[in-house]
Amino acid sequence: MKVLVLGAGGREHALAWRLRGDPDVARVHCAPGSPGIEAVATCHPGTHPADPAAVRALAGELRPHLVVVGPEAPLAAGVVDALAETGIPVFGPTRAAAEIETSKSFGKEVMAEGRIPTAAYEAFDSWAEAERFIRRRGGPLAVKSDGLFAGKGVVLARTTGEALDAARGMLVEGQYGDAGSVVVVEEFLDGEEASVICLADGEAVLTLPPAQDHKAAHDGDRGPNTGGMGAYSPVPACPPELVAEVERTVLRPAVEVLAELGRPYRGALYAGLMLTSRGIKVLEYNARFGDPEAQVILPRLNGPFAQALLAAAEGDLRRVRGLLSTGGRAAACVVLASPGYPGRYPKGIALGGLEDAESVAETARGEQVVIFHAGTGRGAGGELVTAGGRVLGVTALGAGLREAVELAYRAVERISFPGAHYRRDIGARALAREAAR
Repeated sequence: MKVLVLGAGGREHALAWRLRGDPDVARVHCAPGSPGIEAVATCHPGTHPADPAAVRALAGELRPHLVVVGPEAPLAAGVVDALAETGIPVFGPTRAAAEIETSKSFGKEVMAEGRIPTAAYEAFDSWAEAERFIRRRGGPLAVKSDGLFAGKGVVLARTTGEALDAARGMLVEGQYGDAGSVVVVEEFLDGEEASVICLADGEAVLTLPPAQDHKAAHDGDRGPNTGGMGAYSPVPACPPELVAEVERTVLRPAVEVLAELGRPYRGALYAGLMLTSRGIKVLEYNARFGDPEAQVILPRLNGPFAQALLAAAEGDLRRVRGLLSTGGRAAACVVLASPGYPGRYPKGIALGGLEDAESVAETARGEQVVIFHAGTGRGAGGELVTAGGRVLGVTALGAGLREAVELAYRAVERISFPGAHYRRDIGARALAREAAR
């Protein structure tokens, strides 16, 4: 097979890396790609992944057997719809189906129609109405921009004042642009988060092993939300019986509702969950693999991954059901971010030590370190430099979660990146649970 991956981040690097290691795949192309992706795929830096005409032209030139859409922007731009005209199978939902992510209020409507458990909420496009509701309801509350904002359009407001400030920033001050022209205000949920992703073919789903992301910028879940500062898999708080419940009550109903609405969903459907004392609650749906969840889920998967994506794209997951397994290993990913992220950050900082970091793994023990490039570029002399807020995802695989976490941090210590910051408690909650047992 020849596969074209759209995107340039850590998720797309993980996809290209996993596909390149698939025995069914002969060649991987990526548009636009990155310095890291260059090692596993032929990159096409002149093609913007959210430009439907440009992507259609590149696909027409390459004639891949499958196109895999990584990030949300191309989905929102209708790239999948444009590629449908070429007859090339595409793994990714149409613009209409992707609205389950691109509009949080629509996602809530899907949940209501499918009787999917979620937080109580109201949506507002008026500051006056939002203010009245927040003052009447009182904090704590979750305040979310309705549209896309790189995973950072969520404010967990502990007090009424914080909720008012967040809603005012979106609706009055335009802090999130058009993404914040409608605001969703939800009840605050306490518990432990988990991410469960499935492949969907419009009717059937194939659920992958769960992961847990770390959204807050700093240790102890403090600081502003980010696109994700690290992840691990498996998740002790989300055992197989709970994953089965998520498939039955969260994933299948969403796919069924979208089909009933004439928006058949083919691609990766991500359910962001809160595991509360009152049961599972859906925080959000995303219309693609999570980032950095992909960096810990995909390396764990054994089996015909490319064939599974193709089967989903072609509407026939039944032919691969049960063929993907985890092989028993655990994975942990630590994200190295630019100084200042998730706020303003510099670019062009030199990076070093990546090969040294990957060499800390002891392959004889089944260990592996893979560094996924989330935001890197080339300097004037061709050197590797920072080019984004989240720069590197250092992923380690080990026999168990403790081994994977410790290996990831040993690798992180080998990387030279002035001003880098990262969380030092990735997986801590799960490790504490293991120690208690």
